[in-house]
Amino acid sequence: MRELSLHIMDIIENSINADATLIELYIEEDTSKNIFIIKIKDNGRGIDEEMLKNITDPFVTSRTTRRVGLGLSLFESTCLRCNGSLKVYSKANIGTEVVATMEHDNIDRPPLGKIEETVVSVLLNPKIDLVYEHVYNDKKFILDSREIKKNTWQ
Repeated sequence: MRELSLHIMDIIENSINADATLIELYIEEDTSKNIFIIKIKDNGRGIDEEMLKNITDPFVTSRTTRRVGLGLSLFESTCLRCNGSLKVYSKANIGTEVVATMEHDNIDRPPLGKIEETVVSVLLNPKIDLVYEHVYNDKKFILDSREIKKNTWQ
């Protein structure tokens, strides 16, 4: 994928399909440490241990409409090209966390892209709460849709 925001949207769609009601998106960019970290955590159904062992295999998917699942495989390839890694942690009936790391200044690192479109698409779903935190060096931005909803409907 040409933008990291598209990888993020793919993971978030997986979370929504796993019946998540809360999705936490954390992005950290630290240019002095040369790190770029993306964490996506949800409270969905989780992934069973057997599937989790091969979760980045492109021929492993929980979908019944097709036999391939390229999202995590492509995301992992992006991370590896950028001297990073992709880790997936999950517990059945608790949720899943995807952690992607890569070098910030790596020439192969795609741009973050239109993260605002990804965030807005999640915010438009009234069944999902989103916590989005973005840290860039010493600056921090936090958006919590629960706070917006609380202040909007009072």
